[in-house]
Amino acid sequence: MSAHRHIVRSTEQGSRLDALLATREGIVSRAAAVRLIEEGAVALNGATVTSKRRVVLAGDTLTWELAATAPPGLVAEDIPLDIRYEDDDLLVLSKQAGLVCHPAQGHERGTLVNALIAHCGYDKLAQLQGADRPGIVHRLDKDTTGLMLVAKNDQAGELLTEAIRIRAIDRRYLTLVHGSIAPDTGLIDAPIARGEADRTRMVVSDAFRARSSVTTFTTLERFAAGRFDEGYTLLECKLYTGRTHQIRVHLSYTGHPCVGDPLYGSCNRPKAQLGLDRQFLHSWSLSFAHPITAEQKHFIDPLPADLLEALGRIEGESLGRTEAGTRILPEVLAEPPSGASSDTSPDTLTAAPPSDTLTAAPPSGASATAPPAVPATPRRERP
Repeated sequence: MSAHRHIVRSTEQGSRLDALLATREGIVSRAAAVRLIEEGAVALNGATVTSKRRVVLAGDTLTWELAATAPPGLVAEDIPLDIRYEDDDLLVLSKQAGLVCHPAQGHERGTLVNALIAHCGYDKLAQLQGADRPGIVHRLDKDTTGLMLVAKNDQAGELLTEAIRIRAIDRRYLTLVHGSIAPDTGLIDAPIARGEADRTRMVVSDAFRARSSVTTFTTLERFAAGRFDEGYTLLECKLYTGRTHQIRVHLSYTGHPCVGDPLYGSCNRPKAQLGLDRQFLHSWSLSFAHPITAEQKHFIDPLPADLLEALGRIEGESLGRTEAGTRILPEVLAEPPSGASSDTSPDTLTAAPPSDTLTAAPPSGASATAPPAVPATPRRERP
C-alpha cells in the first residue's frame, strides 16, 4: 500500500469528496474514488470518511491509501514455485536452476518476481527493494538452486533486510570445488568489486570501490584426483556478507572454482565438470527468527538431481568424510539414517574457523590477485 496526502486548496472548497479524489494522481476515475471511500481507505482531517458526498473545505487534509501497482511490463506469469513455507508475512521457497530472481537487461520476463506476482499478487509483496523487485529480500544467481526468503509486506521486508545486515540470518550453501582443500575449516576475507574489463564478472580487489566480503567454509568430503581432474572437495559455505557471486568469486580466487561454473571456472577440461553446465552451488540450509512472531525457523533442502548425479560420478573416489560431513551429508543427500547424528539445529552447523584455516585476505595496498597456496592430497589414478 502507498499513502497519499493532499491539502484542499481554496479553489477546491465546496467540492464533493469523490469528485476531488478523482482528480488526484493514481485514481483513474470517479468510480475508483468511490470504491476507495467505501473500502475505508480515505480520511479527512484524520477521520475515516464513509460518505462520497462529503463536502471539503479549504485547508482540510485529505489522505488515502492506494494498492501498489506493478510497473508497466511487469506481469504475472504462471511459473512453478516450490514453496516450503508460507504465512501472511513471508514465504520460503526452493529456487530452481535457470530462474533469474528479478527482471534485468536480457531477462525482462520469466523471472522469480513474475512468478511471485502470479502467486501472491503485486500488492501483497514487500516493495522495499524497488518497484521492479517486489518480495525480494536476498538473491540467488540464475543457476544457483535452493532456499530463498520472500517478504510479503514492507514490515517483514524491513526486518528481514536488517536481520541479514546484522548477520542474524544463517544461510549455508553446498558446493563442490576443483582440487583438494587440506584444512577442515577456513575463512576467506577478501573485498569484491565489479570487474573493469568484463562488467559481468566480479573480482577480488583492494580498490576503493571494493566491498568487504566474508565467507567461511567447512570441508565435508574429499575426492581423489584422476586422469581428467585434480580431485574435488565438497564444502559447506556460510555467508557473512551477501555480495554478487560472492562464494563463486572467493573460491575461484583461492584456486578452487566451483565445478561447472561457466564464469569463474576453467573451460579447458570439460570432463572435469562432471556433466554439469552450471555451477555446483546449492542453498541447502536457512535459519532465522520470524520477523513478526520471533519464532525460530529452520529449513533444509537436499541437493537437486543434477548435483546428486555429478556427485555420483565420483562416489568411488571418496577419500572419506570429515566429522562435519558425517553429520551433515545424510540430510543434504537425503540418505537413510545411520548411527551418526543428523542433528540440524543451527548450533550444530557452526563453522567458526580455528587456527588451521585457509585465509584469503589481500594485504592493504597490495594486489589482491595472488591466491594463497593450498596443500593438495596425493594423486591416485583411477582404473
